Parts: sequence; structure tokens; C-alpha cells
Amino acid sequence: MNNLIIETKNLTKQYGAQKSVASLNIHVRKGRIYGLLGRNGAGKTTTMKMLLGLTQPTSGEVRVFGKNIRGNEKKILPRIGNLIESPGFYPNLTGTENLKIFARLRGVSKRNAVSGALEVVGLPYGDKKLFSQYSLGMKQRLAIALAIMHDPELLILDEPINGLDPIGIAEVRSFIRKLCDARGKTILISSHILSEISLLADDIGIIDHGVLLEEESLAELENKNSKYVHFLVSDTAQAARIMERSFGAKNFTVENDRSLRLYDTNFPVTALTRAFIESGLEVAEAHTCEDTLEDYFKRVTGGEGIA
Repeated sequence: MNNLIIETKNLTKQYGAQKSVASLNIHVRKGRIYGLLGRNGAGKTTTMKMLLGLTQPTSGEVRVFGKNIRGNEKKILPRIGNLIESPGFYPNLTGTENLKIFARLRGVSKRNAVSGALEVVGLPYGDKKLFSQYSLGMKQRLAIALAIMHDPELLILDEPINGLDPIGIAEVRSFIRKLCDARGKTILISSHILSEISLLADDIGIIDHGVLLEEESLAELENKNSKYVHFLVSDTAQAARIMERSFGAKNFTVENDRSLRLYDTNFPVTALTRAFIESGLEVAEAHTCEDTLEDYFKRVTGGEGIA
């Protein structure tokens, strides 16, 4: 794809015998919001640090804007805004004063850069409130304002809604979406909160124990996993053979020795059930179910842990 803003190739980070990230291949397309979804400790922050050159990979490659990040940092990094960890804001200064200091340190020469960034995140310019008096939501907004102050093409945001109340989450979600839709920014955002990623992201990568389990558009995931036929039979191995050989079914999973799911709901359930029974199988259940995204994520990650 020639519209990839971020592409990793077998990206790996190993600490001793432990692999924090293992052969990761992600693809972030231009002008879209990519949600990197995983539990705490899944490898999201380590991945983002490697994308920015803050942590060197053990092996593999990071390509940003079509170029290897290694050796091209001076050309690539000014085009990126990031929020990985809380910036070191001065508690005894206002938000505006803090951003002005960072603007001078970073050589941001654009006129109205500070006021423009504050406007995007909904914070007042020239307000007298000190940073130490900010709520958690205001601190997070200021951090994002700092990330976008130089008008970057790409934003990398690590858990930007972590710790916010529902109103704060909705507000942050709104202006992140606006940055993409109205300003054409490409955004990589990580989170362990499934419900929020599903409301915000165009594409989703599911990471667990450093391994990318799935990477698809949100629409593809919803279409693929919204409905399935659940069968409870006496022998799933025999049932699977019947489905494959007699009906040509391929999109199904065997959950255990009694339960299986058929994701192609166009197959006639009655005919399948009859074929099972005629082959000597006992069929205890055969019905169509509606699977939620949360159910799907729990299934691919092997259990609980994503809210």
C-alpha cells in the first residue's frame, strides 16, 4: 500500500528472555484513526516508543512516511506529535505559559500556534488558572495541545483517555475525531478500553502479550463477527467434517469437543442439523446468536481483561 503512514516489519523488543513485542506488523493508513487495543502490559507503549525512536527494537523495522525511522529521525520526527507519558509541565505556570515555553524550546515559529492548539482541545488562551489547579481532564487536554501545537501530520497518542470521567472521555474523543476528519491528521491511539476504541477508530489492531492477533477495519470486524450459529453436539470433530465435506463450510471455529460456531449464517441450520443427526450425532443446541465486539475480543485474547 502506498498510503501507509506507519508500517512495521517483524518489530520485536526483547528484555532478557521476555519478548515485550514479538514480530509485530502493523499498517496505519493515511487520514485514518488506528486503534491499538490491548490489556495493560500487552506491549502497546513499548510499540509506540519504538515507532518514535525512544526505544531501539531488538530486531525488525519501523517505516514512517515510507522511510526507515533509523537514520531519518531529523526528517521524520518533526512531522509527528505524540503523547506517550505525561509531559513535564511547570505546576506554578498557567497552561498558556507552559505551551509558550515549549514552543520556544522546540522552535515552533508559527504565529498563533499556542492559541490555536488550545482552541482545538477546548482550553482558554490566557487563562490565569495554574497547571497545579487543573483537573485530570484539563491536564490531558493540555498534553494533547502540546502534541498538536506544531501542526504535525501524524499523532501518536498512548492512552489519552485513561483516568478521565465519562464527560472528559466524550470530549477528548470528539476533538480527536475532528482532528482526523476536519484537519486530515493520521492518528495512532492506544487503549485498553474497548468501548471507546470502537466509537473512535477506523481500523483496529488487537495486541496481546506483544503479539498482533488481528488487524482489520472496524467495519470488517463488525461484519465478520456480529452473528454466528452455535451448535452443541456430541462430537465436534465429526460435525466439522460434515460441514466441510457436505456443505463446503469454512468460516467456523471448534471451541471444544462439544461446541462449535459457524460464522457464515447463510447455511441452512435445519439442513445442517438433519445431516448431523443422520450421521449419528446428538444435537443439543442449534441456534443463531448475536456476538458483540466485546465477546469477540475476549475470545481472540483468550479471556477477560479488556473493558
